[in-house]
Amino acid sequence: MNYLIKDIKKDERPRERLVKYGPECLSNEELLSIILKTGTKNRSSKMLSLDVLSLINDIEDLSSITINRLLSIKGIGLVKAIEIIATIELGKRIYVRPQKSKCKLSNPYDIYLSQKYLFVDKRQEYFYCLYLNNKNELIERRLLFMGTVNKSIVHPREVFKYAYLSSASSIVCMHNHPSGDVSPSKDDIMFTKALVEIGRLQNIPVLDHIIVGEDNYYSFQDEGMIEL
Repeated sequence: MNYLIKDIKKDERPRERLVKYGPECLSNEELLSIILKTGTKNRSSKMLSLDVLSLINDIEDLSSITINRLLSIKGIGLVKAIEIIATIELGKRIYVRPQKSKCKLSNPYDIYLSQKYLFVDKRQEYFYCLYLNNKNELIERRLLFMGTVNKSIVHPREVFKYAYLSSASSIVCMHNHPSGDVSPSKDDIMFTKALVEIGRLQNIPVLDHIIVGEDNYYSFQDEGMIEL
């Protein structure tokens, strides 16, 4: 039955229930209807929230939902889709990310822990550069490339362009392997060697290149592939 929020008794509406009982007492459907705020002429926010949930098997699957899948639902436009994606991303940053970005990144494990949230549920390769000051503190982070599942192309000039612009003292590169296998490919090794050599010439050392899997990582520095 398609009914409107206004048809529900006031003290039983999702917003009022959240205030009265707390967010943990609301159903997934009710929480989504609050995010959606309004429905359409023919579909209430409650019905739209059920439509969203029908796209997934489990609530955890919502973490990897895309804008295009949300737009496939009649009644959800770009604004609503963006608001849902933004809410999901904020939740990831709060609960997955264990450390603040301003902490000192002194070793590969610390870097992996503080930045791994960037790669949660990513199904293609994302290549980031972390630009550090002379205290090994993060001053800027740049996403330089999003690629297909098995191919990522980044030019060294892009890596060092932002190092100059941010007055970085050193660089750490990170990218993910959607397959979960963190072993570096031949291209990964060749690209890293090129970056390290350019960094030495430019006096902006590349401290590490970290490959992220699902719950593990590979560090070129830890494996002796980069000499500091």
